[in-house]
Amino acid sequence: MADGRWRRAGSALLSVIVVWAVSTLTMLVLAGLLPDFQLQSADGESITRTALTAAWGAGAFGLLSALVWPLVVRALLLVPALVLGLLVFFLNGSLLLIALRLIPDGRGDAAPETAVVVAAVMSAVASATSTALAVRDDNAYRRRLSRLASRRRRRAGKAAGGGADGACCPGMIFLQLDGVGHEVLLRAAKDGVMPTVAEWIDGTHRLTPWRTDWSSQTGASQLGILHGSNHDVPAFRWYEKDTGRIMVSNRPASAVELQRRAVAHTGDAGLLTVDGASRGNLFSGGAEQVALVLSVSTRRGRANRSRAGYFAYFSDPANAVRTALSFGAEVCREIRQSTRARLRGDTPRVGRGGLYPFIRAFATVVERDVVVAAVIGDMLAGRTAVYADLVAYDEVAHHSGPHSRDAVQVLESLDRSLALIAKAAEHAPRGYRIVLLSDHGQSPGETFDGAYGLSLKDLVRAGCGLPVSRRAERSKCGAEARDAAGDALRSALHRRLEDGESDPAADPAAGSDPIVLASGNLALISFPDVPGRLSREQIEARHPALLSTLANHPGIGFLLVRSEEHGSVVLGAGGVEVPIAELTDDGPLAVFGEGAAAAVRRTDSFPHVADIMVNSMYDPETGRVHAFEEQIGSHGGLGGEQSQAFLLSPMEVSDPLTGIDGIDGTDLDRAAAVSDAGHGHGAYGTELVGAEQVHRVLRRWLRECEGPQVPIAPASAPTPAPAPDAADPA
Repeated sequence: MADGRWRRAGSALLSVIVVWAVSTLTMLVLAGLLPDFQLQSADGESITRTALTAAWGAGAFGLLSALVWPLVVRALLLVPALVLGLLVFFLNGSLLLIALRLIPDGRGDAAPETAVVVAAVMSAVASATSTALAVRDDNAYRRRLSRLASRRRRRAGKAAGGGADGACCPGMIFLQLDGVGHEVLLRAAKDGVMPTVAEWIDGTHRLTPWRTDWSSQTGASQLGILHGSNHDVPAFRWYEKDTGRIMVSNRPASAVELQRRAVAHTGDAGLLTVDGASRGNLFSGGAEQVALVLSVSTRRGRANRSRAGYFAYFSDPANAVRTALSFGAEVCREIRQSTRARLRGDTPRVGRGGLYPFIRAFATVVERDVVVAAVIGDMLAGRTAVYADLVAYDEVAHHSGPHSRDAVQVLESLDRSLALIAKAAEHAPRGYRIVLLSDHGQSPGETFDGAYGLSLKDLVRAGCGLPVSRRAERSKCGAEARDAAGDALRSALHRRLEDGESDPAADPAAGSDPIVLASGNLALISFPDVPGRLSREQIEARHPALLSTLANHPGIGFLLVRSEEHGSVVLGAGGVEVPIAELTDDGPLAVFGEGAAAAVRRTDSFPHVADIMVNSMYDPETGRVHAFEEQIGSHGGLGGEQSQAFLLSPMEVSDPLTGIDGIDGTDLDRAAAVSDAGHGHGAYGTELVGAEQVHRVLRRWLRECEGPQVPIAPASAPTPAPAPDAADPA
């Protein structure tokens, strides 16, 4: 308590000093602009002495305004409003003239009419500065929310009798902390970084880890959580041969199509179809109330535009000032942090220049503020279910590292946002249960390019005998791959001449360049000139050295390809080859942990799985992986903390592990028994696996209120989302 009082006192003192400094500067500027306003004697004085005079004048004016103005207003309460409005300027000018007379040596002077102008400008600037300082204070923000809640309750009471129905049925708030893994959350709570989360874990909530699919990224996880299916989402980016398009989960056209496919696959519009709201997500979840939702951003109509959330938020000037100041501070913070990292020689490190400081500030400030305000508005409106995504940590961890001090500071900020939402729930017209969850974690490690001197694309091209960059040619891996490709190609051509083969797909000189797409430490390689999924035999006939070059590279953990003889197979270093039907969590997948085989087997069944699926190496001792893109904190494949997400649920709802089962008959091993000691799983002895199972848990919690909150089967087929306006060409 004492520490809190000292902090409040220090904050108030700092606000006074800032307002005083801004008022002093304003007075100096006005003295330079207005001929009848002076702060120095006729013979001139030094800049320092003039500045001291301005400080005296600004301080005296502020003190008089604080002490005298309330008394004057009280004395003039009986004066008509119009007359009082005119008197305000006169009285303000009079206070300024008195303040100038109080300056030592009488150096300040102003004509009466000029004093009125100066006083009006200084009062406006001081008011704006005080407002800016106040709106950055969470306590002031909470007071504003309390007043807003009171007004909304009064309106709701007049319109609907006070909302008694909502009071007997609590709503659900699902808050997704993008990229925050289970271990990161535990560490942040233990170290005091996230006191709100620590309080929930220790008392009111139950923490449950859950394991992601092979594609451990927001597109797959959120689609499965909100729509109940992430079938045929092999990665964050992938190439579809049947349409000739590159699908990217965070592109509007792709998000529209992915949501349409999920709805068609499940026959259900989504988790939020009954009085739901979707905020800051890739997908709508079937909600009618949407803001900053990518899959509806291309729709026409004012209510459905993704930008509507911005307009609603920034229409409040206090919100605009609060966020603008925080945005500028975050840009400066990123520049300072990246400069320090460069000067210290931190490794691993990726480039953080260009537009990145502004991109980071958008994710950590603008998106956070807009989404938090939208969630609070939903609670004050009494909505039944809200799902919101806070992406700040994920963005910073990609470039600074998931365990960096930069990322820890973002967690502190997110915890304050959680506390603000929890506080606002106290003013809502109905009770709310807040569920905290993540879509994946992040694994640290140097990039593949940084570790080996060439990108995966260059390695693939070298293994195919295609031209590569000079930098890749000079690298050891690139030179070895090109030499091996040359030898293998000559040998293959010699065999073909002897055997008289004529398969076009096996022609080493035929076809276009391979398409290599990275999704964190998972990469997909496709040969667009051949329809369907190429077999291992076809790939080796076209590019004899490619598969062995990739499988034996120290930065690659394993490959998945289709074999004409054995079905799909997993390839590892040293000639290891395991048919998918015989795949277990041992062998080439041993280091990737339990459930890796099931995750790979499920992805292999997708229609749009790539010709070659590549997962980077993983070091279980250090937790390192190698991202195939410019990220030192990555996710998207198997290996380490990226696959361990969390679910933090209130004790009032049922245990997440009650009655869970596999998604379908072919995935029984996705619900295999595991040892849950230390994870708070009680005696159920099962693990939550896959985003689709998380969806089932959330649906169950919504039904646990009075009556089903999510329709088990819609009365009619849902209206599919509009098709993408344009294809994304390869």
